[in-house]
Amino acid sequence: MPDTAGYVLIGAVAAIVTFVSTPVVIRLANRFGWIVQPDDRRVHTRPTPDVGGIAMFIGFVVALGLAWQMDRFSFVFDNNSEPLGVLLAAVVIFATGLFDDLREMSGPGKVTGAVIAALVLVWFGVTMFYFRVPFLDVFVLSDDWIPLITILWVLGMTQAINLIDGLDGLAAGIVAIAASAFFLYSRRLDDLDALLQPNIGPLVAIIAVGVCVGFLPHNFNPAKIFMGDSGALLLGLLMAVSTGVVGGRADPESATYTPGQTYFFLAPLFIPLFILGVPILDTLFAILRRAAKRQGVATADKGHLHHRLMNLGHGQRRSVLIMWLWTAILSGFVLYPIFTKARTALIPIGTAAIALSLFTVLHPEVRRRRKVGVGDQSHASTTSEDEGAGLPASTPAD
Repeated sequence: MPDTAGYVLIGAVAAIVTFVSTPVVIRLANRFGWIVQPDDRRVHTRPTPDVGGIAMFIGFVVALGLAWQMDRFSFVFDNNSEPLGVLLAAVVIFATGLFDDLREMSGPGKVTGAVIAALVLVWFGVTMFYFRVPFLDVFVLSDDWIPLITILWVLGMTQAINLIDGLDGLAAGIVAIAASAFFLYSRRLDDLDALLQPNIGPLVAIIAVGVCVGFLPHNFNPAKIFMGDSGALLLGLLMAVSTGVVGGRADPESATYTPGQTYFFLAPLFIPLFILGVPILDTLFAILRRAAKRQGVATADKGHLHHRLMNLGHGQRRSVLIMWLWTAILSGFVLYPIFTKARTALIPIGTAAIALSLFTVLHPEVRRRRKVGVGDQSHASTTSEDEGAGLPASTPAD
């Protein structure tokens, strides 16, 4: 089995390569005009490259290739078609997002790209084996159900990450935190011999952490570059793969899942959904909001969670940090039973959640905003790589 040090090395390589590649991509984007210009839909005040996904993809490929050459990861790669499937699916989803960044693609076109990427995963066996329905049963997925479940899982994850990508550093930070938490969870399952092997999930998760950490210094406010759909869809695919092959392959016959241990019965697919609770809830609210208005799912609006924080009076950096902290709190909440049996472990997590809630609604700027009665739109100027919903890169910091 690969050791934790090996995984950390691969994550570090992904971070370094992405960090070093991003300035090169910025120069190329400025030279070839791969930038987002200010317009009526986007209110940022200066042209900004929006193809950061190129650097993230380079970091992913180099890190995966290095792991492929390392003896300590031979258990994952030898006589296993899944790594090639992940690579090819990443190429498909990245190409789909890059085409949209450069020339714009219709909603159905992007969905088609995600479906093709999911089918590539199915073809190479990168799928779930089990699907747990809480409080009912564990179902062994048949060949008839595997393609549908994989397609829906990939579509859900890619859409969730794409929609949350609305403020500088928001999506990269959330995925970095979520992927780190899920990596820890997968390693714990390894320790408990509850994860069917070989499993590429932990490796994909740590690479996702690396590319996000390497990209964030260039993407945090004021952003020098946006990740674009090429980056957001790539991160969504990596999260779909890691959560699917770990959560969907946790052995239901393992001693870990004994009667009465309800948490572990729910955990395999419950944990990734909870860790990614912020983007998933944002996606669900967006679907319901647009359905209520009889709008298409791809219709742009400014009702996302980050917009609501901006409307409350939080600046861009503070809004991003609040959502990062919520992701960290949710991750801690679902991971604590795995690493400790102490019931008091929930006390600091609950305290942190209460403190963050109070900070969100009682911050001095929020109270001042309420007093002066400023309208919602005055503070909601944002520009999004996917739908015109992020702040100008020149917006002053909090």
